This record gives sequence, C-alpha cells and structure tokens, in this order.
Amino acid sequence: MDHSQESNVFLQEIEHLRQEIQRHNKLYYVDDQPQISDAEYDRLMRRLQELESLHPDLITPDSPTQRVGAAPLEKFGTVTHSIPMLSLANAMDEEELREFDHRIKRTLGTEAEIEYVFEPKIDGLAVEVVYENGMLVMGSTRGDGITGENVTQNLKTISSIPLRLLTSDPETRQSIVLPRKIEVRGEVYMDKTDFLTLNQERELTGEPLFANPRNSAAGSLRQLDPSVTAKRPLKAFFYAIGAVEGVNFDTHWNMLAYFRTLGLRTNPLNKICQGIEQVLEQYQHLNETKDSLPYEIDGTVVKVNSRHLQEELGTISRSPRWAIAFKFPAKQETTKILDILVQVGRTGALTPVAVLEPINIRGVQVSRATLHNQDEIDRKDIRIGDTVVVQRAGDVIPEVVNIVESGRTGAEKIFVMPTRCPVCQGEVIRPDGEAVHRCTNPNCPAKQIGHLEHFVSKRAMNIEGVSTKQIESFVNNGLIRDAADFYFLKKEQLLPLERMADKSADNVMQAIAQSKHPTLSRFVYALGIRHVGEHTASMLANYFGSLDRLKIASEEELTAIYEIGPEVAKSVSQYFSDPGTAKLLQKFFDGGVEIVNPEGVAARQHLTGKSFVLTGTLPSYTRDEAKDLIEKAGGRVVSSVSKKTDYVVAGRDPGSKLAKAQQLGVNILNEEEFQQLLQA
Repeated sequence: MDHSQESNVFLQEIEHLRQEIQRHNKLYYVDDQPQISDAEYDRLMRRLQELESLHPDLITPDSPTQRVGAAPLEKFGTVTHSIPMLSLANAMDEEELREFDHRIKRTLGTEAEIEYVFEPKIDGLAVEVVYENGMLVMGSTRGDGITGENVTQNLKTISSIPLRLLTSDPETRQSIVLPRKIEVRGEVYMDKTDFLTLNQERELTGEPLFANPRNSAAGSLRQLDPSVTAKRPLKAFFYAIGAVEGVNFDTHWNMLAYFRTLGLRTNPLNKICQGIEQVLEQYQHLNETKDSLPYEIDGTVVKVNSRHLQEELGTISRSPRWAIAFKFPAKQETTKILDILVQVGRTGALTPVAVLEPINIRGVQVSRATLHNQDEIDRKDIRIGDTVVVQRAGDVIPEVVNIVESGRTGAEKIFVMPTRCPVCQGEVIRPDGEAVHRCTNPNCPAKQIGHLEHFVSKRAMNIEGVSTKQIESFVNNGLIRDAADFYFLKKEQLLPLERMADKSADNVMQAIAQSKHPTLSRFVYALGIRHVGEHTASMLANYFGSLDRLKIASEEELTAIYEIGPEVAKSVSQYFSDPGTAKLLQKFFDGGVEIVNPEGVAARQHLTGKSFVLTGTLPSYTRDEAKDLIEKAGGRVVSSVSKKTDYVVAGRDPGSKLAKAQQLGVNILNEEEFQQLLQA
C-alpha cells in the first residue's frame, strides 16, 4: 500500500471516529440518552488522538480533539454583536407578572390567552456563539449588550458546545437544513456539585475560593489561558438567537427544537404554557423543586411563543416587550459585622472571615461569612461594625453581598490584612499576580493542622472521631509531626491529654486501626498532593492500579491520561520524586498502612459507565459507604435524576428523586436489589 492509499485509509477511520464522537456528544449532552459508557467514549477519543498524532496533517479545527489548541492570550479582544443582546425586565411578584400579560394583550388588542414558553433562568454567564457553514467561528460574552469579550477559544473547550453543527440526524440519518450563518445565545454555567468540588480543590492548593457557581463559571470562562478553562467543568444551555441566514421559525418553541437537531443543548425543563395562569403553576412547581436541580437558577423567563407576535410587540429601551424575568424570593438577610478574623489554611493562605450577629437564612443559622480576600473587602468597602446584606451563595457558602451605607455611624473600623501570621507570627506576603496573602513559615502549625485535618477527613482516610481540637492537642504535645505519626500513636500517650478519657482514647485508636486499609484512590487523595482532588485521585488510581506504578510515572505518561493536564502532571511527578515523600510513604507502611483493592487491578469494574442516584436512608450503609461501593465497581454517583440515570437506590423516607425516577422510568433498587447488583 503506497503512502496515498495509507493516508486515505487513516482519513476514513478518522472521519468515522469524528462522526461517532459527534453523534455520541449529541446523545449525551442534548438528548440525555447516552448509548455507550464513559469508558467506551474515552476509547473512541483516545483512538482519534492516536491517529491524529501519527498524521497531524489530517487534523482539522473542528476535530473533537481540538477543544484546547490555542496559546494563552495577553488580553481578550472585543466583539460587536450584530443584533444587541437585550436585557430583560423583571417581575418581582405575581401581580407584576399578570400586569406583563395584560400589557401584551392590550398591545396586541386581544383578550385571547397568550401562548408562552416557560424557561428556567440559569444563574450563569450569557454568551453568543456564531456558526458559519456549521463551523464555530466566534464566541463572545454578553458584555454591555452591544460589545462583549472574544472568548472563542475558551468556549471551544466546553464539551456541550459543538465545534461543528450536525448536518444529519444521528439516528434517522435525515439531512438537516444548515444555515449559512447562525448566532445562538445561551448561558454558560457550572453544576453545584462541580462548584463545591472545584472549591475543595482550590482550597487544597491554597487558591482563593469562588463565591458561588455563577462566579466560578464567569471566572473560568474569562481565563486568558484556554487550557485553564478546559479543566473547569463548564456546561451550556442555549435559548435565544441573534442573526440567522437560511432558516426561519414560526415559534420560539420550534426554534429550540431546531437547536437540538443541530446538536445545541437546550434545557429539558422548558415548557409551553397556555396563558399566564399555567405559567404561574409552573413557577410555583419550579420554586418548590429548584433546590433538587443540579445547577443554580434565580428565577424563570417567560417568552411569547409566536415569533410573529414577538416582532409585532417589538422592544422598549433595551428590553423586549415579549419576554420577562420572574425572579424567585431572595435568600438574603441584613445583619452586622462584629469582627473580622483571619483563618490560615494548610497551604498558608490567609482568608478573612466576618463574624456576624447571628441571622437565619432559609432555615440555616448563619454567624460567619467569608470575605474571600483583601481585594474583595476593598472593592465592597467592608468595615468592622458595618451593617451588611448576607446571602447563602449557591445555598451553601454564606457571603457578604454589600454594605448598607445608611447604617454607618462613623465608628466602623477599616480592616487591613496582617503582615504577620495570626497563628505563628511568620511573615505574610502577597505573591505577584495573586489575590491571596500567604504565611511564609514552612513550619506554621496552621499548615500542619490543616494538612492533618484533610488526611483524617471522611473522603480521605476516614479516621472517624478525630476532631480538629484533638489534632491540635496531638501537635502541641509533640505526638504528631506528620500524617504517618497517627499509626505510631499508643493509648498511653493519649490518656494524659486534656478531655481524653479511657473510652475516648479507645475510640481514637480503633478509628486509626480501621483506617489502615484504604483504597488507592483514598490514600492518594489523603496525601494532599497539590492540584489532586478526589476526582483526580480516583482517575490516577484507576489508570495505574498500584502505588508502585504511580510513583514512577513520568510527566508525559501522566499528561496522556484523559483530563490530566500539564499542571497536575507536574505536581504529581514532583511530589513522588521528592526524597521526603519516599520516607513518608515508607513510614506509613512501617506503621501498618496497607492499600487494598487497587482500583485498576483487583477491583471488579462491572458497573463501569453506570450512574446512580442515592435517596433516603439505607439500613446497612451510610451514604459514603454506598458511594464507595459503587465507585469501586466502576460506577459513579450523581446528585440528580435524569433520563440518563441508570439506577436510583431508594432507602427509607426517599425524597422527590424517587418520584422523578418513577416519572422518567429509571430503574429503582431497594437495598436488597442494590446488594445483588453489587455482587452480580
């Protein structure tokens, strides 16, 4: 076979792989009906990467492998939207929403019920993506509605945004009319669980935490280096259109359906409502169930369905007359800042925390709120003694939204980050280009205690009952200097400690003994390697199968793993090549730690690609124990039920997830059936 014939063979396989990956992307992201497991998808992608590395001349810009291929930018360029990205008027209560409906009818001169499209209002970052002849050529933020930032390369890293629109239906193979140019508009967001995981990993690496999922999505998309954005679990929904050439739509609903045929993701919770009363019914239902959604929403958007009526209604100022945002009640309260304390994390990062007069926000007592860093304090002009508005960002992290200037008396005190560590009095610096201040003392007890807290935590070595106070006592009394010292503690050393009775000492020793047989992923996560969170630790464990193989892995081998980037690879390689790490690991093993069931070797992965939702209480397992069993068998636990969920495991007193599973026809398992599946 000559070179030309060989190239043709490889080109045919490459094109086939690209089409298959594109087809499965639509089935997964748009239709919620995946037909292959994650592992099978990864094999397709790896084969395509392999062929393209052998034949770089056959790589095209729209190949699924080219999600990250651009060099870092010095700054973002600007994009002028061909049609302005309008903002929406707001309805704050039912009366204002009904008035919106009355205005529509008055303007149209009708008393007939208006057909509306009801859409959840995703709390993310608005973007516009431009396709020409099916190819993604431009992406931008909303900006001021007229001009936005050019974030094309970053949007290309988001898997749910197709690099090329579909030209035929993946199932029926029927051709799709493709517009010469189409500008689609949507929202980039981050799921709540991904947001929490990202913040946990940032805390591990000493980086400042994001305030809420919206800020994490916006900060992730506005990275000058696309490879950083690629590591962030961003998603997108599309819901509007700018300029379009070659196709027309009679209704907004048909436009959304057309988006889906092209491979553009739309929200499955969108509904058609006949009249404003049906809209209100949907609003009440969504308001009651919104906390079970995997992403944040701050309200709903109501749109006149008919495109003809939209044109007739037109716009006023910079808002369309035919659409309105109907917000949910605020999760904010007003209180007073009594003091500002500084916490020191295990990487030496200093985080200012507001001590508040206690308040109740949505049933949760809040007495402290993060202030993030000095820049954030300065930007909001927050002072000790201020009256402030506080909210639970993402229903999780309390934060100060803004000050109430009218509440100032003149007695408020300006806060300045200390120049000395409040724990060890070591020098505090602010590295160039960072927002966070850090303690420079390598022996700072706060760093040591923070690392030990992480090591004993439930998702790490799970040494139950060892509290922060006990860890501080162990350190202060010279019993522990590193994590391996836990495995050399003796009961007689514990008994003289304050508040350590005989039973307490027994409990500590028993918990330590029970932690001596971790899985590889738990152990790697517990080590606290920079940039290695729980998900990354699991990937490394599954790929290498043993600590011995992981220890000798090169940066090149690590980077070849799907989802492992150069920064993580360098961090892992440096950690295991450090002589101090070798001594620490040997100390663990001398203390009786033994890794069991290496994920990639001994564990039976018969649930690979299967997704599970846990609801209710299982008599025989805690939630974390059930999750561990599923993950050891290759499955994954997700937070919400969808069409692509394989199983819902229902215990006693299940929540709304059980009803949703029944509605969608998802397999429901009781505890006995769950055990049978694990043992199958």
